[in-house]
Amino acid sequence: MSTTSSSSSGGGLIRALGPLMATAIVIGTVIGSGIFKKPQTVAFNVPYFGLAALVWVGGGVLVMLGALAYAEVAALLPRAGGNFVFLREGYGRMAGFLWGWVEFFIIKSGSIAALATLFTLQFRRLLLLSAPGLGEQLGYWQQRILTVVVILLLAAVNIRGVKWSGGLQLVITLVKVGSLLFIIALPFLAFLWVSGSGTRAANPARLEPSWPDREQLTFNLLGGFASALLAAQWAYHGWQNLAPVAEEVKEPQRNIPRSLLTGTAIVVALYLGANLAYSLVLTQDEMKGMKEDAALQQAAEAEGRPHDDTVAIGFCREVLGPFGVALAAAAVMCSVFGALNGVLLVTPRLLYAMGEDGMAPRALGAIHPRYRTPALAILVLAVWACLLVLGVAALTELDVLAAGKDHFNILTDFAMFGAVIFETMAVLSIFIFRRTMPDAPRPYRCWGYPVVPALYVILPGMILVNMFFREQQEALTGVGFIALGAAVYWLYGRRRADLRR
Repeated sequence: MSTTSSSSSGGGLIRALGPLMATAIVIGTVIGSGIFKKPQTVAFNVPYFGLAALVWVGGGVLVMLGALAYAEVAALLPRAGGNFVFLREGYGRMAGFLWGWVEFFIIKSGSIAALATLFTLQFRRLLLLSAPGLGEQLGYWQQRILTVVVILLLAAVNIRGVKWSGGLQLVITLVKVGSLLFIIALPFLAFLWVSGSGTRAANPARLEPSWPDREQLTFNLLGGFASALLAAQWAYHGWQNLAPVAEEVKEPQRNIPRSLLTGTAIVVALYLGANLAYSLVLTQDEMKGMKEDAALQQAAEAEGRPHDDTVAIGFCREVLGPFGVALAAAAVMCSVFGALNGVLLVTPRLLYAMGEDGMAPRALGAIHPRYRTPALAILVLAVWACLLVLGVAALTELDVLAAGKDHFNILTDFAMFGAVIFETMAVLSIFIFRRTMPDAPRPYRCWGYPVVPALYVILPGMILVNMFFREQQEALTGVGFIALGAAVYWLYGRRRADLRR
């Protein structure tokens, strides 16, 4: 078993993240764009409130099952790199390398690109509301350039120091938790002013249709349910993000399980409440029509009516009118900004760990002498995410990518394919460590073992099978990229790792 680990003293990383910051990382990197934008994808695939609610409940149950098992693994091996360490120690060096390969090139860089893209989209919306002339000047490629600038600015903050980025994460997380609590309460508060105002309040009648009739229970609906689960998984994605910075968490054996489980439970509760609030104001058909589509946008503008491409925007418009649109756009921007910061905080620790271990260029394992952060790793990740933003934009302009899908959904579907595979393997590594490290100290032990981690694998398996039927371009590209990573490991990574040892 490898014993590679970076020091928390001397020239290495420092333990600067307390329990509040650690919990904020979990909550802040999960709550980003998904809860505001993915409900329409869920409604599109399962246009029944009961099934849509089952999707969000099922996603929440899946995350809680995973967190119960994953907390034991993270507390057992609290090292920089997170899943890279767990997969390397549990399945072998090639598995660790492939996780790093997919995490860097697809999962987290794709997540950064998708989040920054949505941030810019909502920024343009705010400009159109407050300064229409400026908003109209922010065209297609100007938006992509602004997206790149946002990524690079946040990278600079994270290079400056973990206390800076951790403190920023805590503040933004408090703001977005508050905004979701406001959304949850808004349909009920609306009763105070809705009479005669032309706006909406909570109405249980909008929860219909709740369930499909027997003749509507088809294989296509089952596939739609699995696609909806994939969309919900993007919204829940990031609950494992505390593990990569475990080496910078104070008292990790105690604080990692507490922060992971507490943060995950808060996210699940907020998501269920927000989706209920959305459904009490908007019907499933209304949510289904809220997607980013240039043709729909142009048609709406020609008719002099608004086109909402985010459920949160449409929800706030119906309850608060035009003011609600600006409020929702600001909330989405804040939430996405926090998630962006969180991903740029945790992911470079993977490159740092791989550089130290010899599975990536050694320079990535260097620590900035003044700021004590993996500065080069942060910069490399940010630059690659910027290239993804520009690359997807160019391929979309050339009609190479799937028609009818906006940049955000293209990027998130690519990101989720690799994430579902390797993050499931990381959770299931608990079985391996119980066998290979039976006497290791375990300050936290998984409740319900072995049933809880075994149940975790059911929904990811269903999602992966369905992707090969309904998101074939993303699935096949993901398989090809993993295969390419295996080839790179045999040609490069294995030799470097052997020399390192």
